Amino acid sequence: AARWFTEQLGGIDGAEARAYLERRGIAETTRKRFGFGFAPDSRTRLKTALKEFGIEKLVDTGLLIEPEGDKEPYDRFRGRLMIPIRDQRGRVIAFGGRILGEGEPKYLNSPETSLFDKGRTLYNLDLASPATRSARRLTVVEGYMDVIALDRAGIAEAVAPNGTAVTEAQLERMWRLDPNPFLCFDGDSAGQKAGIRAATRALPHLGAERTLRFVELPAGQDPDDVVRNGGRDAVEALLSTPEPLVERLWRHELQAQPLTTPEARAGLRQRLIEHSQAIGDQALARLYRDDWLRRFQDEVNPPRQFQPQ
Repeated sequence: AARWFTEQLGGIDGAEARAYLERRGIAETTRKRFGFGFAPDSRTRLKTALKEFGIEKLVDTGLLIEPEGDKEPYDRFRGRLMIPIRDQRGRVIAFGGRILGEGEPKYLNSPETSLFDKGRTLYNLDLASPATRSARRLTVVEGYMDVIALDRAGIAEAVAPNGTAVTEAQLERMWRLDPNPFLCFDGDSAGQKAGIRAATRALPHLGAERTLRFVELPAGQDPDDVVRNGGRDAVEALLSTPEPLVERLWRHELQAQPLTTPEARAGLRQRLIEHSQAIGDQALARLYRDDWLRRFQDEVNPPRQFQPQ
């Protein structure tokens, strides 16, 4: 299927998709490196091209949709730029398909199959694993195009969750590559919420050698925007000043509501204590609690500044 999609991208039907890639600055070498393809806007083209494998296998791998009743199965991906999702050994196990014009969803992913458990894999794992060993770091971004943008800028050690919130299994995979990965999500409210969800999900699994670092992107920008505006230097500047997990959660909770009432202050204190209690490592949990409560006291009762007589 991946080979067939690649052939379609290079053919007559793929002209619009090739023009889209050119507008995004994606050259032929990048197209080949990531295996870009194109699914024609047809309900039967892929089904016909791969008929030798049988309908059952095409349905089982998520390439065809099997409607209820007596209706015929049809192609899942139609009129989309195709991005293969590969396992750690480089084998295609699923696809992400981006719509070229208007319409929803913007990205359509393969369903869960016997090959593809989206909560247990990461996009670009096959290329990022060796790159992480040489770069000695891992950068986690939100989407396929963000990974590809960083790769084009020379930062190959990037992965993304497959259209889901970061799961515990994905955190484990990240930590196997790097005990202290960067989370570099979009600079919008959805990106910020995704970062906080990842932080709270990581808490039970933190340890002296396992944590997360957070990179705040400019408001409204994603990594692709940063690369286009400032190249690798702009990305490296952001990665050089990451925010520790302890600081990121403190800032999130502090900004949740104004501390103008005793109830609001009590709520902040309680949320911080609950976050610290979620940490499985008891020694680390005490350190987090002490750090947050010290910050809380300084915020609620700032140290007095004595003026010299």
